[in-house]
Amino acid sequence: MKRVMVRYKVKPDRAGENEQFIKQVFDALDRERPAGLHYTSLKLADGVSFVHIATHDADGSNPLTSLPEFKAFTAGIKDRCEELPVSAEWTEVGSYDAVGVEAV
Repeated sequence: MKRVMVRYKVKPDRAGENEQFIKQVFDALDRERPAGLHYTSLKLADGVSFVHIATHDADGSNPLTSLPEFKAFTAGIKDRCEELPVSAEWTEVGSYDAVGVEAV
């Protein structure tokens, strides 16, 4: 299984636009229901920092990145950002009932 976390900060006047792109991605995921993908997007308390956490089967391509809505979201991300996205793979150390977040 491949596990990735991405964090970035958008310009204050672009936060709403960024959220709309994210909502379009989740609408597409609700329609497509890709197998083996778990995806969570979080907006931090400052209102401009975002964290995305995704897991998918390592034996195939990432179904998230093949969605047209995800491609639209990432196409203009650099222009929306104050701090560019930083991606990191992760390994779970522990989890207890992941309050407010579906298990990934």
